[in-house]
Amino acid sequence: MKKVAVFGNTGGGKSTLSKRLAELTHIPVYPLDVLQYRAGGDKVPHDAYLKAHAELLQRDAWIIDGYGCRASAWERFACADTLVYIDLPLFTHFLWVTKRLFKGLFGTPEGWPAGSPMLSSTINSYRVLWLCHRHLTPKYRELVSAARPQKRVHHLRSAAEMETFLREVTPDARVLP
Repeated sequence: MKKVAVFGNTGGGKSTLSKRLAELTHIPVYPLDVLQYRAGGDKVPHDAYLKAHAELLQRDAWIIDGYGCRASAWERFACADTLVYIDLPLFTHFLWVTKRLFKGLFGTPEGWPAGSPMLSSTINSYRVLWLCHRHLTPKYRELVSAARPQKRVHHLRSAAEMETFLREVTPDARVLP
């Protein structure tokens, strides 16, 4: 495990899982929200984001958390040796987006740029929830099914599976069988 793509619907705990995975493996983590948005929430120009993303993919080791855009996501999935797909029930994502809003009132959420506008970002997350569930979730499920012969694939469907996955990560960045 050297190049890890962590992905799934909004509010699924991708950033928290990625941070913990980075602590366990000593692989650097790169939240895409920090690449796509400046402090305060302004969007980075798309070309600058794509350039920064391409540079990340050239590194020897990374954990990249998030979506970005369709082109960068599928490029990242192709480069990754490990896919970690967080596929929780839609209602859980909804609850965790709400939880992030309340926690965000007291500090910047995990993987977000400093000063992110919590209310407008949360409203946007609520909009994205259904769209991702309807359009991306089936594609993600196809991706992880097709990738199993070539890559390490972890399709995590509950908070308990996320915890089990992290407990099974060894310090030399391998997940026990």
